[in-house]
Amino acid sequence: MQRMVIQRILIGFVTLWVVSVLVFLMTNALPGDVAQIVLGQSATPESLAAYRAERGLDQPLLFQYFGWLGNMLSGDLGISKAGGATISSLIGERLKNTMVMAGIVALISVPLSVGLGLMAAMYPGTWIDKSLTFGTLALISVPEFFIATFMVLIFAVQLGWLPSVARVSAEQSYYDWWRSMAMPLLVLVIVVAAQMIRMTRAGILNVMNSPYIEMAILKGVRRKRIILRHAFFNTIGPIVNVIALNLAYLVSGVVIVETIFAYPGLAKLMIDGVQTRDLPLVQACAMIFCATYVVLIILADVAAILANPRLRNPK
Repeated sequence: MQRMVIQRILIGFVTLWVVSVLVFLMTNALPGDVAQIVLGQSATPESLAAYRAERGLDQPLLFQYFGWLGNMLSGDLGISKAGGATISSLIGERLKNTMVMAGIVALISVPLSVGLGLMAAMYPGTWIDKSLTFGTLALISVPEFFIATFMVLIFAVQLGWLPSVARVSAEQSYYDWWRSMAMPLLVLVIVVAAQMIRMTRAGILNVMNSPYIEMAILKGVRRKRIILRHAFFNTIGPIVNVIALNLAYLVSGVVIVETIFAYPGLAKLMIDGVQTRDLPLVQACAMIFCATYVVLIILADVAAILANPRLRNPK
């Protein structure tokens, strides 16, 4: 088991290194000149050359990559080429906002999804199962930007119950904060929970076809007890993997939600960096997203190993 865990960690490091190369090359392939964007169209060739030399933009791409990678490994995210502020200061508050929103959505969606998935598996073929299956399939088929836009039209424009912009400030009361965050949180819970409900139901129903489950059924054990005491624990691995993928989406895939509701999160910051061609900022945000994704996947693999006796105690 230790060897398998170490292999997962090593694969994670290799994946992050490959991702760092791709992120660096793709961000540098973006059209436009950051010096021209920062200094404006009226900048002279001399001032443009001086700016590039000061920021290291005139060096070969290979030297720029190793310099950037070394700074990243030492914890120095660099300086924003567009604003001149340190990237750590720009990311700090935005990352906190994104993590707070992701944490609240996870606390709501994970137990809700597992509970509803178990309920659908306990009563297959009934109106409960059919309603959950139809509802989750419909929600998965609808993109999140449509759900967000629809909610803004209904709750903000037509009814006027909730604000259309997720404003976050230290001066807000708890009521104002929750009222401002209600729609972004609800959209993310809907998007994330639908997939987890379906995977939980499918995983449990798949285990229910196993011989030892059929033997328990023949012995007269109630279906509810079989699912809660036997089937559920044998589907923890796949369920945890689905949860990890969706939690990674909460951190790195909320670009649309943050943009629609103008939420000051990390994804919105990266979009702003792309628009101004602030490469160090975009690269730092992308690496944070990728590192979060890899760490969650590694934790999911380790949880799957610990939950599977055949992997935990190989013969």
